[in-house]
Amino acid sequence: MRTSFTTHVIFVLIVLGAGFAIGSTNLPGPWYAGLIKPPFNPPNWVFAPVWSVVYLLIALAGARTWGQSPYGVAMLLWAAQMLLNFAWSPVFFTWHRTGLALGIIVAMLLAIIGFIVECWLTDRTAAWLFVPYLAWVAFATLLNASIVMLN
Repeated sequence: MRTSFTTHVIFVLIVLGAGFAIGSTNLPGPWYAGLIKPPFNPPNWVFAPVWSVVYLLIALAGARTWGQSPYGVAMLLWAAQMLLNFAWSPVFFTWHRTGLALGIIVAMLLAIIGFIVECWLTDRTAAWLFVPYLAWVAFATLLNASIVMLN
């Protein structure tokens, strides 16, 4: 399997561009600042750099998967987690629906796990590219669940 440089660039531009657009139009704001948060809640400045790296890894895994099987199960799982990822911020930060956001992030976590499992035998690199994402979303799921319970 060989994915072109152009495909990688397109995926990076789309994922980082959409992630930046979603993040910049669904800011935490005063509502989020007023929530009771768990003691392990990181400072706000941590989220943008972490998501930037994670989005780069997501894009690279997506490009590899597209190059191998653009309409296969792994690509469908990649697209599903991406849609769920982009849905979470507006639901949580703009609509203030923390419980619904928790449902979305749990579904996203399952799609990420499904992608890793699906890629494990066919493209271990793509699977490994999703491991930091899995760790970050597992942490974000715990954070979201804690906010639901505390507020």
